[in-house]
Amino acid sequence: MARTKHTARKHTAGKAPRKQILASKAARKSAPVDVGIKRPHRFRPGTVALREIRKFQKSTELLVRKMPFQRLVREIAQSHVDQGDIRFQSLALHALQEATEAFLVGLFEDSNLCAIHAKRVTIMAKDMQLVRRIRGDVN
Repeated sequence: MARTKHTARKHTAGKAPRKQILASKAARKSAPVDVGIKRPHRFRPGTVALREIRKFQKSTELLVRKMPFQRLVREIAQSHVDQGDIRFQSLALHALQEATEAFLVGLFEDSNLCAIHAKRVTIMAKDMQLVRRIRGDVN
């Protein structure tokens, strides 16, 4: 085959012209940067959750607020008694709240073990149902 001369072809498939790229870089550099405004620091996902876990494991105070818990106890007590007003000692309400929170923490711990056993990290309703069934709790 005979040798022939090739002319240069202009090929622009997929590439932007060089002038536009340089112009956009220059515009980015010359754009005014907000020096005075400082964004709040954002922790990586999970860091704050781990910090809260450590904080709540160290603490011994009640986690549920007292007044909402007291209203719930009074509402449940009223639904089971035909009489008028039921009165509670403050120590009785405190003991009920301590026992309730201890029960819930244990339930969540065992539910977490069930979720881990199922190779999951998220607690689901079926984990709590299994824990209650294993414990023999009445519905």
